[in-house]
Amino acid sequence: MTTDNIPYTDEPVNSASSELAGGWGELMQPRYLVSTITLCLGVALFAFNEFFISTALPTAVEELGGASLLSWAFTLYLVFAIIGGLVAANLKRRFGARNTLLAAATVFIAGTVLATTAVDMKEVLAGRLLQGAGEGVVAALCYALIPELFPSRLVPKVFGAEAIVWAMAAFSGPLVAGGLTEHFSWRAAFFVSIPAAAIFIVLVLAIVPRGVSGAGQVSPIPFGRLVAAGAGILMISLSGIAGGTMPMSALLIGAAVVLVTVVLFDRRSPNPILPSAAFTIRKALGTGLWVILLMPLSQAAGSVFLVYSLQHLWKLGPTAAGALSAVMAISWSLSAIGVASVRSLAMRNRIMLTGPVLLLAGLALVVLAIGADIFWLILPGQAMIGAGFGVSWGTLSQLMMDVSTDDERDRTSAMLPTLQSAGYAIGAAVFGLVANLMGFGGTASVETMRQAMLVVFVSGCVIAAVAVTLGFRTVRLARAEAAN
Repeated sequence: MTTDNIPYTDEPVNSASSELAGGWGELMQPRYLVSTITLCLGVALFAFNEFFISTALPTAVEELGGASLLSWAFTLYLVFAIIGGLVAANLKRRFGARNTLLAAATVFIAGTVLATTAVDMKEVLAGRLLQGAGEGVVAALCYALIPELFPSRLVPKVFGAEAIVWAMAAFSGPLVAGGLTEHFSWRAAFFVSIPAAAIFIVLVLAIVPRGVSGAGQVSPIPFGRLVAAGAGILMISLSGIAGGTMPMSALLIGAAVVLVTVVLFDRRSPNPILPSAAFTIRKALGTGLWVILLMPLSQAAGSVFLVYSLQHLWKLGPTAAGALSAVMAISWSLSAIGVASVRSLAMRNRIMLTGPVLLLAGLALVVLAIGADIFWLILPGQAMIGAGFGVSWGTLSQLMMDVSTDDERDRTSAMLPTLQSAGYAIGAAVFGLVANLMGFGGTASVETMRQAMLVVFVSGCVIAAVAVTLGFRTVRLARAEAAN
């Protein structure tokens, strides 16, 4: 890796100033403060909206009817958020970052208004579709703009600031949305995102120059591949509500075939939506993107089943179970802030390698807790899982940007939040199928449920072990590429 492969910074990558991270106070200086607030607000739109909607939506269903459409409110949002993330780099090249962000935020506001004023669930679904499309682009471009708006020494601090936003959303989001829903209306919880998006638009107008766009010739939007990718993600999401082992299996197999085909066609296309090295094991970018996908995929075992397991295996109430589940988010945020405070880039890269290892160890503790009925192991397990993400996510994301070529950096940056969402979606579907195969269900005995959860979390450990292997390979490949 040469300094030519690290654009958008005001110092060469091999310099002493690049090696040492800037201080937190530098983000608060006038030069970077508004940029920091803008990108964090873009992340906050996604994070808080997720918690607001998930908390208020059941009440909306009670008023509007259409309970059978409840899962579609999440499915459509996810599918179109991923499509938005995939097309974000192309839109940035075509229209510039400023215009694309303004248009995407406007689409998000339109979707929020539609969902807030809905008179039936169909209008809520239409609003969620627009929210997903807009927020998918916003989240992807907020990642893509990090190396353009900040020098490399401050990138770890930006990721640390975004971790703080996620922590705030995890704790205050459900509380605020629950209070608004209970004391006012579910529509009030939906509406909160509108003024936040309006502020985001004002900040974009203030900080993002009209000319901030990717280099190179603008290519047509590959609608065929985007539709196919969206169909594959939709099949994965639908598998979770298919209602039987055979339909779930068929949908997952079909989704795998569709998505692999999309990747293969994209590699041969002169107008790709993915980086050329995406998902190859011969390049640091390829193996690193696998880690970005596999870590949330493995952790989805806990996202889907941990609270349920705590309530049914150990008879915890919803509040206690939710609090234990939130330990992961706390640990993620605290460890991310800690790593962002490490000034040495070399040290952060070494710490990054422990991330997938901590994730694997945390999942293993959860397996031991379930298998041996040792409840207290859940707490350190959750803390280790969160720390695994916290110590690696920001540094790994920065590394992916660094090893990309100039022409592909936008596509790589935009893929980071997109792959994270895809990982959780795939994991939820895969572990749902595994649980069903093991007899998991509302009428299952405690012992059957325990065995099903053991297999689910052991499967998560296997996936995390692959992420560990690919994480070490990513660092070795990055060093080799830097030496050439």
